[in-house]
Amino acid sequence: MAAESDALLTPLSDQPEAPDFELAGPDERIYRLADFTGQPLIVNFWATWCPPCRTEMPSMQRAWEQIEAEGIGMMAINVGEDAETVRAFLEQVPVSFPLPLDTDSKVTQRWPMRGLPTTFVVGPEGRLIYKATGEREWDDPALLEQVRALKTR
Repeated sequence: MAAESDALLTPLSDQPEAPDFELAGPDERIYRLADFTGQPLIVNFWATWCPPCRTEMPSMQRAWEQIEAEGIGMMAINVGEDAETVRAFLEQVPVSFPLPLDTDSKVTQRWPMRGLPTTFVVGPEGRLIYKATGEREWDDPALLEQVRALKTR
């Protein structure tokens, strides 16, 4: 069993402003951070070659199925790969939340992270509230409660 600190989200004491972005997904839709202003947003950084990233993706989908109707956003920004690679991954592991593509890693470099997977929870005001380095079970009730609590702030 993972330690509690590994299972939940780590609060960021300085709560910096989330770096803005505009990225296309494999569906050719454009995704912008600004489109989620006013609601909590889970932003995951991942790649298909990253085993922990692949492992946590089904739990992210299960979490998405719980939070989508609650006004909480979720996206997983693919780092350094092309649309064809991500579409092939989706044939094996289907997910319905957005997967924007940071093909040149320029967006990723602006976020305070090292290594994949890394996930941030952006608060309704556009600030980085929580960080998770490494794999998580995103449908864990305690973890989702941390995100849901941001809606009532």
